[in-house]
Amino acid sequence: MSTRRTPDGGADAVLVVIPTYNERDNLEPIVRRLFAAVPAANVLVVDDGSPDGTGEVADRLAADDERLHVLHRTEKAGLGAAYVAGFDWALARDYDAIIEMDADGSHSPEDLPRLIGMIGPDGTGADVVLGSRYVTGGRTVNWPWYRALLSRGANTYSKLALGVSINDITSGFRVYRREVLETVRLHDVASQGYCFQVDLAWRAVEAGFVVVEAPITFVEREIGNSKMDAEVVREALVRVTKWGLRRRGHQATEALRSLRR
Repeated sequence: MSTRRTPDGGADAVLVVIPTYNERDNLEPIVRRLFAAVPAANVLVVDDGSPDGTGEVADRLAADDERLHVLHRTEKAGLGAAYVAGFDWALARDYDAIIEMDADGSHSPEDLPRLIGMIGPDGTGADVVLGSRYVTGGRTVNWPWYRALLSRGANTYSKLALGVSINDITSGFRVYRREVLETVRLHDVASQGYCFQVDLAWRAVEAGFVVVEAPITFVEREIGNSKMDAEVVREALVRVTKWGLRRRGHQATEALRSLRR
């Protein structure tokens, strides 16, 4: 494992996990911006067998920079599975904070020092920091109206169904303290797409961790195609509804027990 320096004002050893599938043209620019913003960080590219050669680009970059690592997977198994594989890789090493970030440029690496700083050194600060589009100061740029409507609707529905105070629970730009990922039973998480983000954030809240939001500007990708599709939306709707109904059921059961006491 390569030598890492300590990022100023944040967790001691930081790994940024970037899942990729057909991101050949986006990967090198985002990695260069990331290392310019946080020189002390390490990066793990988790490539799901991209047919466009993304994995080969990642290998070339890794050969030139010891801070960059590559995990090759043989098939496209979904965002959630890619992140779990990346988290397992991180937890097998001594990283203090693990970051989720997209490869397509929608998440600005320049925001990372601020997000990492909110985790704080030596166990202080938040346990999870979400880069949020939907708090004061957050915004989206160049997003089609229907994507914006879908995102707003999904976040509002999740917030109400799960009873959480998080405004952007589907955000894929986030920092975890390693203790969170050690606690939330990663291998029980079957969700994919942005439902994976809802699942992990909710698990963190349920486990009693401190989850905070920090404003970011989300920029629609300029190169390549979004991985969002109807199946991703359907999965999120079904799973969040089930979780919400289960939560209401638990609340009703507890209320009945209280009445019988």
